[in-house]
Amino acid sequence: METKDMMMSMLTMDKGENEGERDKGRQDAGGEEEGTQQENGRLMLADGLAERGPKSLTSGSGQQVSNGFTTSTPQSPKEGPGTAACAVGTTTGPGGGTGSSVPLGGLRTLVVQQTSLDRPRETWSKKMDFLLSVIGYAVDLGNVWRFPYICYQNGGGAFLLPYLLMAVFGGVPLFYMELALGQFHRSGCISIWKHICPIFKGIGFAICIIALYIAFYYNTIMAWALYYLISSFHPTLPWTTCTNSWNTANCNRYMSSDHNVSWSNSSTSPAEEFYTRQVLQVHLSPGLHQLGSVSWQLALCLLFIFTIVYFSIWKGVKTSGKVVWVTATFPYLVLVVLLIRGATLPGAWRGVVFYLKPDWEKLLSTTVWIDAAAQIFFSLGPGFGVLLAFASYNPFHNNCYKDALVTSSVNCLTSFLSGFVIFTVLGYMAEMRQQSVDAVAKDAGPSLLFIIYAEAIANMPAATFFAIIFFLMIIMLGLDSTFAGLEGVITAMLDEFPHVLAKRREWFVFGLVCVCYLGALSTLTYVSSITTMHQGYYQKDHN
Repeated sequence: METKDMMMSMLTMDKGENEGERDKGRQDAGGEEEGTQQENGRLMLADGLAERGPKSLTSGSGQQVSNGFTTSTPQSPKEGPGTAACAVGTTTGPGGGTGSSVPLGGLRTLVVQQTSLDRPRETWSKKMDFLLSVIGYAVDLGNVWRFPYICYQNGGGAFLLPYLLMAVFGGVPLFYMELALGQFHRSGCISIWKHICPIFKGIGFAICIIALYIAFYYNTIMAWALYYLISSFHPTLPWTTCTNSWNTANCNRYMSSDHNVSWSNSSTSPAEEFYTRQVLQVHLSPGLHQLGSVSWQLALCLLFIFTIVYFSIWKGVKTSGKVVWVTATFPYLVLVVLLIRGATLPGAWRGVVFYLKPDWEKLLSTTVWIDAAAQIFFSLGPGFGVLLAFASYNPFHNNCYKDALVTSSVNCLTSFLSGFVIFTVLGYMAEMRQQSVDAVAKDAGPSLLFIIYAEAIANMPAATFFAIIFFLMIIMLGLDSTFAGLEGVITAMLDEFPHVLAKRREWFVFGLVCVCYLGALSTLTYVSSITTMHQGYYQKDHN
């Protein structure tokens, strides 16, 4: 009897094993029909990563775990294409990776979001930190001085048509593409080429070199603005009179109402002489063959600017994202104040008419369309690695398409608004000088801000107040672009050399800022100041 029971038990076990093998065979056959392939104990599906067993890949709190760090922000999928499409539920594995699973033909599809091999990446504290950083990068000094000049030079209101067309079909698509690439690959401008085409990795290094070169001269313009800001605290603005030590016999007050003045071709305004002889001191150099020494006043101003830059970006986007709440919003407050003040000045309407009056015949010129394309590309700034860096700190599922539309629209509207701010004042100056607006608006680039607009402010009531907020706005517009440009370089280098630089970010940023400061000193010589004026207009107005 006992022998019979043992035989029946053995037959039952054999039957169970045979049925298990048949079930396993059917599952394997079904998996092959579904297009799966076995790799390292995992089943790679066409639309995700599957595992056979009920292996758990979730922590008790539902947080993602990687390298001992926990985060509630999803990371980019590292395994297989299309993995983000089937995320239902969260799982955790022994390796620290996280993912999501959904039943599929007897199997569970696992969407891996972060593995133990992934280095934990910093993210923005708030969505608004990212938006303000991108807006601060795109909206810079070029929006204030370059767009109004380009607009009236190329047909006034008619220029808006090619400008908008170039934005819709050129600038915004590139802007969006760079945000999408940075957010998906979570890499800077060097490492991202590993995912696209490794042989072009040198392009990323070239972008970093260009960013450093721009930092040499771009921050010099902020040093000029800081010098003006300090000078604005005098009871009488120093560029309003011809009795200073730097003035020449040719100095005459254009807008003086105290006496009659006869003008000649050699006559200069107090604002022009303050800019060229006191700030830049170009008269101290005998010519282009001799650069002259460095202006120590501007060197100190530049040192102060780079000190602010360092302590704003040394800890990453967590700190710079807080600073831009001031540096990116304050310029809009000042623009609104200056617009209201300019609209109340006599002759302001002349400047607005000159700004918006369309000259449709100029649309037949190819120069207008080239200038429109150059302005939108220079303003939005794709291709400088900054958008890649900023977007790489976003959550993987962030709506970067919406971000691209919002930030690019704000950039274009700011340029349009700046035109009113500038031309209301130019109309006022034309009224006071009894000249045409065209004659007053002949200068472009930095001289539009530091000579023409500075002179107009000096002749307004409460001139000291308006001078202080105006040059403070110029500094903040430049700081945002400097933060962005250097962050693009820092992110690229930290992603490319993580084992060397990841734990030494503060020292690396300090060394980078020192290099930029030493390089920028070359633009503070008496002759180099002239070159910087032209670079500030023709080159990209981004750091």
